Amino acid sequence: MTRTRTRTRTRILVLLAVVFVATASVAQGQFGRRFFQPRVATHLDFDGQFHYCRMVYGSSMNGRGGGGGWTTDYPNADINMSIRLSELTKIDVSKDGTGQPNHLLVRLDGDELFQCPLVIMSAPGRAFITEAEAPQLRDYLMKGGMVWTDDSWGTYQWQSWLGQLRKVLPSAEFPIIDLPLDHVLFRTQFEVTEIPQIPNIGFFIRTGGGTSEQGADSAVPYVRAVTDDDGRIMVLMTHNTDIQDSWEREGDDASYFYAFSPRGYAFGINTFLYALTH
Repeated sequence: MTRTRTRTRTRILVLLAVVFVATASVAQGQFGRRFFQPRVATHLDFDGQFHYCRMVYGSSMNGRGGGGGWTTDYPNADINMSIRLSELTKIDVSKDGTGQPNHLLVRLDGDELFQCPLVIMSAPGRAFITEAEAPQLRDYLMKGGMVWTDDSWGTYQWQSWLGQLRKVLPSAEFPIIDLPLDHVLFRTQFEVTEIPQIPNIGFFIRTGGGTSEQGADSAVPYVRAVTDDDGRIMVLMTHNTDIQDSWEREGDDASYFYAFSPRGYAFGINTFLYALTH
């Protein structure tokens, strides 16, 4: 990468940080923890603009998947990322009459899934995909959709999610790869040069700056993927990291923000842009 490009990327990230610092107190008040009555989207909610789509899934039947559930980081991650997408890209984000983002919840068995170019699946270690849902999810992925799983930690959660994924995409046809840092996703808009390990804010503060939520079993963060025959990412999996927490909690603690939010947003914005352009 040339020195000019390096300086340009550096200025962008500095600007990103300045924007966040300037709005952190506003974001905390405006997007502070509120009670949302979850409502699954219908076809009437889609207006031709961009919607942040979050997957609603059933929890593992034995309750041992760990790592929370589909509501993990909801709704503030959804709201804050939608706001930053509208500020830092040219994506036309759907908003209501008050200017708040129209972020949506979609089910695996609903046709609304096909209206979302990217669906976020939080805490996949707790997910349970039924035999009826698996073919629908496969159709969605094969027709151009993309799922991003995030906030997954350690061996047990990974194996639990893998068991569900293989109901949809069998291993013989769809191997999992480690996404190399020279992949286009890492430079769609921002130059991402490392895989960030982002813990939840509670763990970070409680441990005095720790990042591996399950110790040695989650010491190394991974970005893994399943692609189609053309190399398009269908399933993106960020493991041993919680990138969404850097969006959800951007205004809660200055030290957490400086350590993780600019990097978390850079990775996230790259991913959304990749999904919209591939």
